[in-house]
Amino acid sequence: MGGVLLGAVLAFAVLQPIKVLPRIRLAPGYALHDQHGDPLTSETARGSITLYSFAPLDCGERCDDVFATLREVRERARTEVDLGDVDLQLVTVALADDPTAEQLAAAAAASGADGEVWRWAGGDVDRIRTLVGAGFRRYVEFAPDGTVEFDPGFVLVDGAGVVRAELRYQTESPDADRLVRRLGVLGDELRLAHGPAAAAYEAAHLFLCYA
Repeated sequence: MGGVLLGAVLAFAVLQPIKVLPRIRLAPGYALHDQHGDPLTSETARGSITLYSFAPLDCGERCDDVFATLREVRERARTEVDLGDVDLQLVTVALADDPTAEQLAAAAAASGADGEVWRWAGGDVDRIRTLVGAGFRRYVEFAPDGTVEFDPGFVLVDGAGVVRAELRYQTESPDADRLVRRLGVLGDELRLAHGPAAAAYEAAHLFLCYA
């Protein structure tokens, strides 16, 4: 064990600077359906990097910035981010009670989701409340009159089902820039953390060298 740790430290010293995204926690499991009526589950997301967002079906102006950010990330990731052979998918979890595929499709069309890279997904309200509130640890409250209070933001999950980044609010740096930058850091780790470099990346995690 000591030899492995020493090797990691030496590799880290040689290969600096390496930045990584933290391994925050395991992402929640789920079983939902998308706007095509197809199952969308945490298991089918395995192996892909997934950027999650959360919005009511009729979010309106409250989600204009969120959707604009997602559209920009989707386009910029195609040319600015190298994820190797790993796919990027965007999933917006509908804050609604068991929406139909048609309702999800309408929300997807309004937001600019293409149904391929970016999909909308839904389920019954109890499942969504547990998934979003307890699983992704995002604030959501379903009022008796049908309105939804929620905390806009994004959660980035890697192909192993580990949360690697959470954006909870806007700062002076635009959300799209922050997300593209984090995708780039994660892509570097996916492509480069093999062989001798794997120890260096583990050392970066050990020493909390976070981007």
